[in-house]
Amino acid sequence: MAENTRPGSPDWKVRKTGGEHAIEGFADRVSVLPGESFRLFVSTTAKGYTVSAFRMGWYGGAQARKVWVAPHQAGRRQAAAKTAGKTHTVTAPWQPSLTVSTRDWPEGSYLLRLDADSGTQRFVPITVRSASTAGRVVVLNGTTTWQAYNMWGGRDLYQGPGGFDGRSRAVSFDRPYDGNGAVKFLAFEQPAIALAERTGLPLAYETDNDLHHDPRLLDGARALVTLGHDEYWSTAMRDEATKARDAGMNIAFLGANAVNRHIRFEPTSLGPDRLVVCYKSADEDPIKDPAEKTQDWRLSPKPRPESALIGIMYTCFPADGAWKVYRPDNWVFAGTGARKGEEFPGVIGPESDAVTAGGPTPRPIEVLAHSTIQCGTSTTSTDATYYTAKSGAGVFATGTMRWVCAMRGRACGHGVTGKAAPFVSRVTENVLRAFAAGPAGRAHPVRDNLAKIRPAKAGAAQGADLD
Repeated sequence: MAENTRPGSPDWKVRKTGGEHAIEGFADRVSVLPGESFRLFVSTTAKGYTVSAFRMGWYGGAQARKVWVAPHQAGRRQAAAKTAGKTHTVTAPWQPSLTVSTRDWPEGSYLLRLDADSGTQRFVPITVRSASTAGRVVVLNGTTTWQAYNMWGGRDLYQGPGGFDGRSRAVSFDRPYDGNGAVKFLAFEQPAIALAERTGLPLAYETDNDLHHDPRLLDGARALVTLGHDEYWSTAMRDEATKARDAGMNIAFLGANAVNRHIRFEPTSLGPDRLVVCYKSADEDPIKDPAEKTQDWRLSPKPRPESALIGIMYTCFPADGAWKVYRPDNWVFAGTGARKGEEFPGVIGPESDAVTAGGPTPRPIEVLAHSTIQCGTSTTSTDATYYTAKSGAGVFATGTMRWVCAMRGRACGHGVTGKAAPFVSRVTENVLRAFAAGPAGRAHPVRDNLAKIRPAKAGAAQGADLD
């Protein structure tokens, strides 16, 4: 709360990206502890540039605060992208440009803005992670998914020269992000972070990489919040989240298609866990251990459907429809004035989850929203749910990837209306406050209504590899 009373910096956004390589950069660390340093690698066609660090938060609506500015730097155009190995991994074989100290930077999600003398700009994301999550609500930056969709250098885990067959089988953090440098963060995470910081709740910040690396990361945490799109999970990530849930930690899934892709981490020359490996095929993956093959979590040779953790399962792409309230008297809807059958157009998409026939579906579970949507040319259903574990932990899932975007209301696009923003924001705040208080099942027991719901068919989204 004290941090967010400080003056904000409303001019934090990138206004002009310019040409593809006008200015771009990456850090040699995905996250650092407060006070630690990292190296920044920058390439630009301009004669010089500056770097500013913005901590993302609420700040009276400014949503960011400038905490640091580097002295003016001489510009340099660095080497072209390099593609190597059978995995078609793309890296930027660059020399470091400057070392950045995070002394006096509070924990949080940061965007470094590169400002070239030419006026072009790009972001470089970095997380100043929390040394302890005990007693806090943990905000998880979806770094593995950011990287999976990163087309810098011409390849990501979905496509490359020639299409799907030319894709990378392993993607590296040793390169810039494409677009403005923070496309996935801004679309799927930043509005939720602003909301969480506005509540004044005790927050901790971590990344997917940290969840993988530290088997005790969530010890004592009150809740884990995964944001709009957190699709790529390693075994260690899933094991740690499951262990913490079974010890009483609540989990909120504010997106859809989470925990769908099974990954491994490998090192690069810049450090450990900087390579995300995902072949998307058990047969193609050369590793012998069937438990570590990188197909979807629900598929053979060792199926472990994501619904065992989330409560619902990824079922649809492309999804389009209205989020429809089913259980309006549930505590998550307190203060919204929601009515049974009330719809919020456009809030479901472009991917969605549902309770599926055969599950596995944790019990007891309460279906909060049950919506009929278009899935490409077909009609199907999608759900939002709340279930509790034996530990008392509560798990909330929105069932849609557009939940965080809908916090912007009409600015989200996709047919989202103005009434969505206060509704989605209030539901999210209700969940965060309840989850910050401890195992939610104690104060908010589930009223199981699964028998009244016709489950969707699992696997409906399979075969579409653009998710």
